[in-house]
Amino acid sequence: MSRFTDKVMVITGAAQGIGRRVAERAGAECARLALVDRSDLIHDVVAELGEQGVDAIALQADLETWEGAEEVMNRSLEHFGRIDILINNVGGAINFKPFTEFSETEIAAEITRSLMPTLWCCRAVLPTMVEQGGGVIVNVSSAATRGIHRIPYSAAKGGVNAMTASLAFEYAEHGIRVVATAPGGTEAPPRKISRGTPEPRNEQEQAWFQAHIDQTKQSCLMGRYGTLDEMAAPILFMASSDASYITGSVLPVAGGDLG
Repeated sequence: MSRFTDKVMVITGAAQGIGRRVAERAGAECARLALVDRSDLIHDVVAELGEQGVDAIALQADLETWEGAEEVMNRSLEHFGRIDILINNVGGAINFKPFTEFSETEIAAEITRSLMPTLWCCRAVLPTMVEQGGGVIVNVSSAATRGIHRIPYSAAKGGVNAMTASLAFEYAEHGIRVVATAPGGTEAPPRKISRGTPEPRNEQEQAWFQAHIDQTKQSCLMGRYGTLDEMAAPILFMASSDASYITGSVLPVAGGDLG
């Protein structure tokens, strides 16, 4: 099955984890890929996919800035001539502790990491999709909009959900669907580049970190983390024509945790 033949797909945060698995599966379904990450690991991913016959380019950019998002969309257009699908996958909690333990700087960093890349990339791609007369944006949110010890991250992903609903409302008349998935806890290989989470300095900080893991599993009816494939498949379903009558929706992908 090749749902994405001749479709140009931009995937952010594609060097590791969910983003990389989405890229691998989309490439296997004949998507033409612009893979984005601020790490140079993205070049290795594109090289490996190229060996499998996937048409892909690597774009290194800091999507926490408007300039980075604008450059990515411009370079994708220059190379492929159009953008059919945008998968906004950049994000991830940095700190895990009670809200009152977060500093002003830490709160700002969480919002900048997990809300702004999605906002900037949507703003950068929409003029192209409007001009084309259609397109699909899939935002990767989180079931942690209801969770403990990562409140600034929860707020950022809540913003992603609100943006998804409002953009869908505003751009439906242009043939553009805007949807989201909300992954829960995900089993993935060790990160080659850390998100910047500090190592616990004492037993209290270790207990705070462990508490968010325990809560994630307890909130999941299936009592386990999901696999990368279990996260990537719903993202690609929402991006495909199989979901052509779905817009403005956030699909929980968390083993029964609705977030």
